[in-house]
Amino acid sequence: MNKVNNSSVTELLILGFPDVTGYKAVAFFIVILHVYILTLLINTMVIMLVSIKPQLHSPMYFFLQQLSFVESMFLSVIVPNMLRVVWLEGTTISVGGCITQTYVYCAIGCTECHLLTVMAYDRYLAICNPLRYNTIMDTRLQNLLVIYCWVFGFSLTQITLNFLCQLEFCGSNVIDHFFCDLVPFVELTCSKFSLQLEIVLLSIPIILIPFILVIVSYIYVFITILGISSTKGRKKTFSTCSSHLTVVTVYFGTLITIYMVPANGDTLTINKLISFLYIVVTPLFNPIIYCLRNQEMRLVLEKLFSQRNEQ
Repeated sequence: MNKVNNSSVTELLILGFPDVTGYKAVAFFIVILHVYILTLLINTMVIMLVSIKPQLHSPMYFFLQQLSFVESMFLSVIVPNMLRVVWLEGTTISVGGCITQTYVYCAIGCTECHLLTVMAYDRYLAICNPLRYNTIMDTRLQNLLVIYCWVFGFSLTQITLNFLCQLEFCGSNVIDHFFCDLVPFVELTCSKFSLQLEIVLLSIPIILIPFILVIVSYIYVFITILGISSTKGRKKTFSTCSSHLTVVTVYFGTLITIYMVPANGDTLTINKLISFLYIVVTPLFNPIIYCLRNQEMRLVLEKLFSQRNEQ
């Protein structure tokens, strides 16, 4: 076989959900569409609230705002074409289009991993070094950290783009997934071991190292919290980071399961289900978790809705 650029394979067939057909496919399409729109609305609300409410002008909410923006982009890279796949019960995509979707998806995913790590560092500074927090975490550092996340995300995954452009296909052009993910590419290429190795190696700086840094940050945070004398003080301090810890656990747990655990025929279906949960469902619940578990955000929302009811 020739390489992708010269290969006779010019289109790939994305199966989507072969068992979901007919009326089930229509119902599934409607559910995904509503979840997508609702997620964009909630994340947009978070972005706007942090922008216009002075009481939310702090580093923690600035990073939360960035997370909402990243997740909205992350969702929009996958879901629109996923809706097309569900509606048509499988569809084709050009090789170049599939590689582009994989690259952008991986780049934004890498950006989110490092942004969650930055948020853990922010909580570490706020709880373990409260007297120096405002001096260290100034506006300049906040902006630099966010820029770093984006630049590192799109730069590091350039390796993935270069590798995918050199893939050789071995006959099949069928992707048993609902989008162009890295793992299903393994089944299409002649260099399966090389691609699997590349996925694992890239997962180290993208997933594993950020996850370890988050764990280390929270070890110091928990040690500091345990040193607080009053129970009320411990609960109040822990509440400022519990929502982030919940999001991190779910997000990194799914990524490690999909990209760092070797996949076979039996686990590919499970990986598809896990991918659906963290791509479609998790971005909806993340801002809800932050809003419900964060006192300042709850107060802003309660005040906003009370003002609207009075009108």
